[in-house]
Amino acid sequence: MIELRHSSSIGPRATSSPMKRDGDSSPLIPENYPDDDEDRDRHSSKDRDRPFSWYSFHSWCPFFGDDSRVSPYNSRISLCLLFVLVLAGLISAFSIVNHWNAPYLCKKDGIVLHCPLVKEGPSLWENPYSTTTSWKPCAERRDGGLSDLPPENETNGYIFIHAEGGLNQQRIAICNAVAVAKIMNATLILPVLKQDQIWKDQTKFEDIFDVDHFIDYLKHDVRIVRDIPDWFTDKSELFTSIRRTVKNIPKYAPAQFYIDNVLPRIKEKKIMALKPFVDRLGYDNVPQEINRLRCRVNYHALKFLPEIEQMADSLASRMRNRTGSSNPYMALHLRFEKGMVGLSFCDFVGTREEKAKMAEYRKKEWPRRYKNGSHLWQLALQKRKEGRCPLEPAEVAVLLRAMGYPKETQIYVASGQVYGGHNRMAPLRNMFPNLVTKEELATKEELAGFRKHVTSLAALDFLVCLKSDVFVMTHGGNFAKLIIGARRYMGHSQKSIKPDKGLMSKSFGDPYMGWANFVEDVVVTHQTRTGLPEETFPNYDLWENPLTPCMCKA
Repeated sequence: MIELRHSSSIGPRATSSPMKRDGDSSPLIPENYPDDDEDRDRHSSKDRDRPFSWYSFHSWCPFFGDDSRVSPYNSRISLCLLFVLVLAGLISAFSIVNHWNAPYLCKKDGIVLHCPLVKEGPSLWENPYSTTTSWKPCAERRDGGLSDLPPENETNGYIFIHAEGGLNQQRIAICNAVAVAKIMNATLILPVLKQDQIWKDQTKFEDIFDVDHFIDYLKHDVRIVRDIPDWFTDKSELFTSIRRTVKNIPKYAPAQFYIDNVLPRIKEKKIMALKPFVDRLGYDNVPQEINRLRCRVNYHALKFLPEIEQMADSLASRMRNRTGSSNPYMALHLRFEKGMVGLSFCDFVGTREEKAKMAEYRKKEWPRRYKNGSHLWQLALQKRKEGRCPLEPAEVAVLLRAMGYPKETQIYVASGQVYGGHNRMAPLRNMFPNLVTKEELATKEELAGFRKHVTSLAALDFLVCLKSDVFVMTHGGNFAKLIIGARRYMGHSQKSIKPDKGLMSKSFGDPYMGWANFVEDVVVTHQTRTGLPEETFPNYDLWENPLTPCMCKA
């Protein structure tokens, strides 16, 4: 279990000067000082029995000896006093340095964390290396270009998909559906946004996205229709009939799979439903122009409704004027809901009662993964070590402070209900009190129209995060991937921070990691984790890094 280390004190204090012994005599020199050999031998033997450092100091500075004597030379007394002052100064300086680099990251006082201040860096609010890259977006529609679509009567058939999951998973499914329709030269029926167990939302495509813009922007790439053709009378068959469904599509299937296995069935039946359709198209096993088309859909064709865009603009404007004048703001995607904590199978700080309840929750929701629970502790340690656990609010607070963000930082939080409630959020909120959500920025009346659909509220969070000066993710997921990818594609001048959770785990678990060393590690490690375009690799994620197919040299 990884905990933030804390201590009520830095360590034992050193005294600034030697203590006086009870048997010390007056500092005045006796009038009759013994000088016979016997007496000298007695004193020599006595001095030799003392520790070397104490003996050496007294022999050099007898003013502090057991038989204290006033030196006939004032300069010698002055040297002794100077030595004591220098020693006290060195001890004080050492204490300050030791406090700064003590083997504790932050001091914990109840549910509140206290971390040392860090000097603000020059590039807190901008991407310092954005000017060194020369990439620009190049997936937009080419106006005036010739359409390569065949005549409507020559289409190979119609495909129909259910876009499952939350808003961002649905967004990816829509992009993939357009790409698959292009691969097979088929007509795409406007996707249905399917309700699932978590979101429990009945949102339709037209409740979130601008349908007219979507169809018009892609008219030279893929033919899209709003509804199932009138000649197909039994529309319910598309939802229920196995004969009208293609179900054997593997995850991350190559383009050739659709040509060889799906296209013949579409030509035969004329209308086919593809499900499930989550992640059913690969990245590096499809033509580059298909990947570029997916970017065109994601960054240009899929636009939210005007009222969603306007409300998001209003929220972003309020974030930038919370101090009475123009100020930058950070958007934090905090993934620490109960479902995410449970699904991660990681171990987190908490009471025995909390841990027992979480174990029961996991056993109920994921019985196959839970089994008898005996293997979970080792699994949790391994996942923590590999940086695959969500960051807790307290860990986020320490990370942001180490990066140099001050207490006054304006932070917009995009999150569901945080597991642990106010107590779990207290360390983050205490260290960064200017932390707000859309519910705190807008009135109930302003948000009332968006509460009809959960995905509308998610769309507001998406846009406010997209427009922020700095975006910070705390765990993976489609929301964060799409935000970082869009900010890269649109110019990458805005900083997008993807924490190195492996480093965080190592630092938080090191009992000898000092604050100064921790700050240095955080700053150096995250200099290149700011959302710049990166060279792609096999099986790369197109949504997080659209460089190769969708961007070109400026």
